[in-house]
Amino acid sequence: MAQKPSIPKGTRDFGPVEMAKRNYIFNTIRSVYELYGFQQIETPAQETLQTLMGKYGEEGDKLLFKILNSGDYLNKITDEELSERNTLRLASKICEKGLRYDLTVPFARYVVMHREELQLPFKRYQMQPVWRADRPQKGRYREFYQFDGDVVGSDSLLNEVELMQIVDTVFTRFGVRVQIKINNRKILTGIAEVIGAADKIVDITVAIDKLDKIGIDNVNAELREDGLSDEQIQKLQPIIMLEGTNEQKLETIAQVLASSETGLKGVEETKYILSMLNGQCSMVNGQCSMVNEIQLDLTLARGLSYYTGAIFEVKALDTPMGSISGGGRYDNLTGIFGMPGLSGVGISFGVDRIYDVLNALDLYPKDSVSATQLLFINFGEKETEYCLPILSKVRASGIRSELYPDAAKMKKQMSYANAKHIPFVVLAGDNEIAAQKVTLKNMETGEQLLVTPDELIEKVK
Repeated sequence: MAQKPSIPKGTRDFGPVEMAKRNYIFNTIRSVYELYGFQQIETPAQETLQTLMGKYGEEGDKLLFKILNSGDYLNKITDEELSERNTLRLASKICEKGLRYDLTVPFARYVVMHREELQLPFKRYQMQPVWRADRPQKGRYREFYQFDGDVVGSDSLLNEVELMQIVDTVFTRFGVRVQIKINNRKILTGIAEVIGAADKIVDITVAIDKLDKIGIDNVNAELREDGLSDEQIQKLQPIIMLEGTNEQKLETIAQVLASSETGLKGVEETKYILSMLNGQCSMVNGQCSMVNEIQLDLTLARGLSYYTGAIFEVKALDTPMGSISGGGRYDNLTGIFGMPGLSGVGISFGVDRIYDVLNALDLYPKDSVSATQLLFINFGEKETEYCLPILSKVRASGIRSELYPDAAKMKKQMSYANAKHIPFVVLAGDNEIAAQKVTLKNMETGEQLLVTPDELIEKVK
């Protein structure tokens, strides 16, 4: 017997029902982006390693899927180099391309390449798969979709405010309660400065970003391994564990960062974003709720090294799941590609995790998973000839309809309708043909009505 085929770990197949659900997610997010004036672009699945490497920090570089060069890729490799088994060195010689890790770095490359064609500020959204050589686990995949929105060419913090409103609108439309967390990399830089570890900012942010996953003791152990002294780690504790309302946290951290110009700049930026959002929503227990709560979280670091200002992360409240959306400002990203001084800010929706959240909470509208609205039962050649013009008229009115292709037993055709969650079925036999009508059956209630073709369209719509 032939071996049963399989797919790589960390990937998934999606059948018709799953794709209907995913399209509901795509269409919902797309409609909100367009509501705010964003335009769609696409970039290739492959990028050069020169574009990708060094943009995600050391940990991110390790998770890049690299693509072997075409042809005899070992032609220029010596036996000595092969025997050394230095994977990174070999990869640099036999791989020139990689699968994109996210959509932000390819977008920065796109902006630099097409800068003469773009009207700044440029607001784009992009919906494509990305790949990461990560260890597969619940909610974490090696191939998954992201749905990004970015604004480049504007320093205004109103862009951050709008992105938070977009996040709030998207998850409100989904019916998912979320907590939106916000922080600022300038605040984190200021913290590193005041504890005397400015050169350890990357190590500090990478470590404290894991607080929810590994706990404070393991974070402290990692900081110690990174070279921070016990005194410096001790100074971090009250900052990491800071509690209170957003306003109270900002007041406290402003006092702590009084000697750091960079840190105070981050505090001011965060105050502005929160105050503008407060003007758009009600206050609940000292927090800006919009529809969903927004919370200042000083442990939020977003491990990617290109963020320079505000950073965001979104988590679902009613089901265990990792981050389902996140992003931030990256003032210097395009400078890497030869365009210094162009500021950008963006967010990314994790479509696959949102898919899992909506599944867990059973929040898909019924019409989002039902592709066909109306099935015509096939009783034979004469009945089919009668139904075809009606079917054409029904489709012309915008109703998704199909005719069962074979004159099979009624039970089989009805089972087909149930399996596909088709809400209405049309039956047309001798009596209906004589009356120039059809029988419309509601598959949920069992109700049957004798109707004209025009009445059929009206009832289904």
